[in-house]
Amino acid sequence: MSKNKLLNIKDKIEGNEVDLSLCNLTEVPVRELAAVSKVTVVDLSCNNLSMLTPDFCGLVHLVKLDLNKNHLESLPEDFGNLVNLQHLDLLGNRLTELPVSFSQLRSLKWLDLKDNPLEAGLAKAAGDCLDERQCKQCAARVLQHMRGLQEEVEKIRQKKLQREKDLERKREAKQREREAREKEVKKREKAEEKERRRAEYQQQVAAQAAQEQQKKKQEEKKKKNGKAPDKKASSDVPVKPRRSVLRLLLKLLLVALVGLASTAAACVLTELRELPACRHLGLLLHHSLTWATEQKVLLQDLLLNLSSSAKELLESTQQQLTDKN
Repeated sequence: MSKNKLLNIKDKIEGNEVDLSLCNLTEVPVRELAAVSKVTVVDLSCNNLSMLTPDFCGLVHLVKLDLNKNHLESLPEDFGNLVNLQHLDLLGNRLTELPVSFSQLRSLKWLDLKDNPLEAGLAKAAGDCLDERQCKQCAARVLQHMRGLQEEVEKIRQKKLQREKDLERKREAKQREREAREKEVKKREKAEEKERRRAEYQQQVAAQAAQEQQKKKQEEKKKKNGKAPDKKASSDVPVKPRRSVLRLLLKLLLVALVGLASTAAACVLTELRELPACRHLGLLLHHSLTWATEQKVLLQDLLLNLSSSAKELLESTQQQLTDKN
């Protein structure tokens, strides 16, 4: 609103009242009225107001408000914020109902709703309001009626909230049930996978055991077929000829040694010892004795090694036989 109109509003203020009636207003100068908080009585009658803006409900300092002879079809939802309002004139508008927050106007003592197309319940509560007493009764009955509506609205709101809570609980229950099913499925799949791996492992162990058993059977079969005795027989076959040749050589060696010993004795005990042949024979005998001594030591070592190897072979064979049994 312009500065000129602001000055006009100030010009219309008298004490705590401002008269804006018959000003052909199409909207309420809310900002200007809020700037003059000392004004508690506002006359907006006989204008062209078709609605009140939501910020109008911020004029909580108003005590008396005259809106008769306008074109109001509804009041703001937060109209109940005008908690200090005691006197309200809504005669001759186009109201069919009041906002639920109207029940919060606990200070309201006077109300006129005549000449409005009110719905039946509200019209019955408002009455005629033909005099001061009836207008006061109208304020009390309308407040009581609106409190009943507010209770119903609150019940409906509570039921709606309860339904929403129930739906939310059902959704949560379904979600938990779905999660439980998914968890159970995963648990079952995990158990099946574990069982499958266990079965595969057991199959592998059984296959390895079968292979080992088959291998043992084959070895036993080979032994039963006589392969081991054949080897022993084949190893024993050439032993007899070797022993015969060895005995023959030993006999020849013994004869040679006896002859050599006789010759040596003749050379030593007779005068033949001075002959060159006896001297050579004595030297050869000396070397032969020395070589025999050395061979005796080597032969003893060889016999010890053969004895140790034979002992180890015998122990190994006994261990194998024990394992097989």
